[in-house]
Amino acid sequence: MFCWMNGEYIKAEDLRISPFDHGFLYGAGFFETFRTYEGHVFLFKEHMERIRAALNEYRISMPYTDREIANAIRGLHGRTDGKDGYFRLNVSAGVHDIGLAPSEYLSPNVILFRKELAVTPRGMEKRALWLETERNIPESRIRHKSHNFLNNVRGRLELPSLKDHEGLFLTSEGFVAEGVTSNVFWIKDGELYTPSIETGILPGTTRAFVLKIATEVGISVREGLFTKGEVEQADEVFVTNAVQELVPLKSVGEHAVPGSAGFYYQKLHGLYVQAIDEMKEG
Repeated sequence: MFCWMNGEYIKAEDLRISPFDHGFLYGAGFFETFRTYEGHVFLFKEHMERIRAALNEYRISMPYTDREIANAIRGLHGRTDGKDGYFRLNVSAGVHDIGLAPSEYLSPNVILFRKELAVTPRGMEKRALWLETERNIPESRIRHKSHNFLNNVRGRLELPSLKDHEGLFLTSEGFVAEGVTSNVFWIKDGELYTPSIETGILPGTTRAFVLKIATEVGISVREGLFTKGEVEQADEVFVTNAVQELVPLKSVGEHAVPGSAGFYYQKLHGLYVQAIDEMKEG
C-alpha cells in the first residue's frame, strides 16, 4: 500500500516519523478523513478550509497548496489501479526538542494515508447507543480534528462494533452532542434537528452540506440544545460523516425508529448522492 509523505510516494511499511515530532509528544497536529468517488473527493475545498483553519490557529505551516494535495490524491488513486479509497490527510507539527519552546511550527510532517475502502451498501442501518463517556470541551472555540482524540477513543470502547453501532455523546450538561465518528440529525413533525456547534461538536463538512440541501428544499432546520429524550421521541434519526455519507439509525437506545425506510432520510440522502454524481460528471 502506498502513502504520500512530504511530497513523495512511499510504501506504508517504509513510513518513518521521529518520536520528537510534537504531533506525537504533545498532540500538536490535525487531520481530515474522506473518501474518493472515481478519484474525486466530495467537498474537498471544505475539508481543506477546515484543516487550514486549525493549522493557522496553532501556527503550524502547511507547505502544500490544495492543488498539490489533490494531485497527491490522484497519484495514490492511480497507484491502486483506480480503486477508490479511504484517505486521511495528517499534518503534525514536526520535530522539535522536548518542551514547548516553539512559537510557530515551520517544518511539519504532511502525510496522506490511503487504505482500502470498506464499501457498505447505501442505506445500511446502525443502532445508536447512549455513551457513558461525556463529550469533552474542545481546546478551542470551535472543535478541530486534532491528534487529541482520546475522548472519541474512550467512547468507541463502549461499543461492541463501529460497523453496526454508533455511540452518541451527551455534554456534561446533558445535551445531545454528536457520535463517536459522526454528527447526528433527527426529524420530528417534518422538521430537521441537529445539535448546535456550541455543544462542542465538530463542524462536520457533511453536516454543513445536509443543512444546506435541507434548507434549499424547504425543510425547516433547527440547531440548538436538545435532550436525550427529544431524540428518543424523533420520527427518524440518522448520522453523517464524509466516508459513510448519511447512515440511517434503526434504534436509539431502546427506542425503534424507521431506519432506511424514513421518508426524510431517503430524500436527503438522495439529494446528497445527486450532488456527488454531479461532481463526478463535472
